[in-house]
Amino acid sequence: MTLVGVDGCHGGWLALISRPQRPVDAHVYGSFAEVVAKVNSMAHFGVDIPMGLPDFGARTCELEARQRLGRARKSSVFPAPPKECLSAQSYEQACQICYRIDGKKMSRQAYGILPKIREVDRYLARHAEARRRIAEVHPEVSFATWQGGGGLTHGKKTAAGKLERRALIEQLWPDTMDRLRVALRGHDYLLDDLHDAFAALWSTRRWLHGEAEVLGGGSKMDRSGRPSGILV
Repeated sequence: MTLVGVDGCHGGWLALISRPQRPVDAHVYGSFAEVVAKVNSMAHFGVDIPMGLPDFGARTCELEARQRLGRARKSSVFPAPPKECLSAQSYEQACQICYRIDGKKMSRQAYGILPKIREVDRYLARHAEARRRIAEVHPEVSFATWQGGGGLTHGKKTAAGKLERRALIEQLWPDTMDRLRVALRGHDYLLDDLHDAFAALWSTRRWLHGEAEVLGGGSKMDRSGRPSGILV
């Protein structure tokens, strides 16, 4: 079974690909549809992007994720935007929609990934059969579970945070990070994107082995039939 950990990056989507009897590979693709088409449409994908968007309010999976991360890291889980926000053409318009629905504006961080949320949502709308093979992950929650519980000590963009995450990755995939950094030379991504893709791959691997859990419940759907939960 091919497993894929996917994280959005400046160049599009960074995908880590694990195939049987082969070393982990990495590519940056321009669109999410291209990730699925180029890798293997029958693979299982863990993707760091909100899916199963709410009509209003916070999703149960986000509340559970914040509780699991604790005070130090819970701010890394921000609310998924209401479904209606996908139609917004500007930050001001997105804030107006959010305020009308939830009484508060959209964060700049959430708006920054709105195009990618929209991209995955549209893919799932066109490919209903893929919903069984594409799951939402949250790297900070994956890393917390990976280390045995509780959020990591340092933020992912700090030097200490990078070392903290790399130490976990090297335990399971030794001598892989440096090789992939060479393979990805010239692509527009950040080191923490690569770390997050590894966390996504870790949760997807647990999914294959029947070890994963789904925060928010495994059977919840939004009104369009997208699954709403975070795979850990």
